Amino acid sequence: MISCPLPFNSYPSVQLAHGGGGKLSQQLVQDIFLPFLGNEYLSQLHDGAIVPFGNERIAFTTDSYVINPIFFPGGDIGALAVNGTVNDLAMCGATPRFLSAGFIIEEGFPMEDLQRIAASMQEAAALARVVVVTGDTKVVDRGKADKIFITTAGIGEIADGVSISPMLASPGDVIILSGRIAQHGIAIMSVREGLRFETDIVSDCAALNGLTSELLAFGESIHVLRDPTRGGIASALNEIAAAAQVGIWIEEEAIPVADEVRGACEILGFDPLYVANEGKLIAFVAPDDAAAILEVMQQHPLGKDAVAIGQVVADHAGTVIMKSRVGGKRVVDMLSGEQLPRIC
Repeated sequence: MISCPLPFNSYPSVQLAHGGGGKLSQQLVQDIFLPFLGNEYLSQLHDGAIVPFGNERIAFTTDSYVINPIFFPGGDIGALAVNGTVNDLAMCGATPRFLSAGFIIEEGFPMEDLQRIAASMQEAAALARVVVVTGDTKVVDRGKADKIFITTAGIGEIADGVSISPMLASPGDVIILSGRIAQHGIAIMSVREGLRFETDIVSDCAALNGLTSELLAFGESIHVLRDPTRGGIASALNEIAAAAQVGIWIEEEAIPVADEVRGACEILGFDPLYVANEGKLIAFVAPDDAAAILEVMQQHPLGKDAVAIGQVVADHAGTVIMKSRVGGKRVVDMLSGEQLPRIC
């Protein structure tokens, strides 16, 4: 059996934070999985793998969903599973086509809830114009799982001339965010903690492939696409800065956060930059076309609140720096612990 020593800073056992999308998630991938499974496709650490298929290229991705609660304002685990996988394909510059779905169900799970989840997946797939073509079901003993877990995989087609990768971020690129952040994570936490607000906080769970298809019309001006899910926009930006070895400069004042979401974050002690999203994207685009790209995004229902939040710079490579509302500067690092357990 092949083995290799663990780095001195590795934990002796898996922690909840290893699945949170921050530093420990990154460490798990770098120290455990890549040494054994790394290859030219996996090592790119994109939202999905871009692989050759005959004379064409396809995007291939997989994800698992263990959210609690399984029903939440704006969606449920079924819609989340479909939309999340569709979005990972879209962030690769692909047109999503086919999905698979695997279900691990705890004994005693209500059939009515299972039917509701299946119907939600059907609706989400129809809206995203994808088809669930294969799957699997396993039932485990009562107490051996938490209600239901869903794993989805997806395949999408990549058109000739499309090249989207976190390694393509270049100094001068304008960074565009498609809308208000932190809605999904706070929608989950508001239900979990029984919080009540004057305005209901609803998850932004949505398929983004319709929006990305319009962006891809700009060709080589679209360099990077990323949906900031676990770990929020802070983790996504850090991953891109590290992959491309560039610096990133953002302005806090430009980042849109709904008042009720900001208030909830203050109550719960969360930073919106690190809270998960499920229907937002970040685009790194060539400066000459940035204004036109932003205008196109703002005309789409899922990009109506889009705004430029910063740019790529040549200095402080691998680091994200933010100008605060009061004019100071601070490093926006990867999340070091588990901020929001089981939000996707």
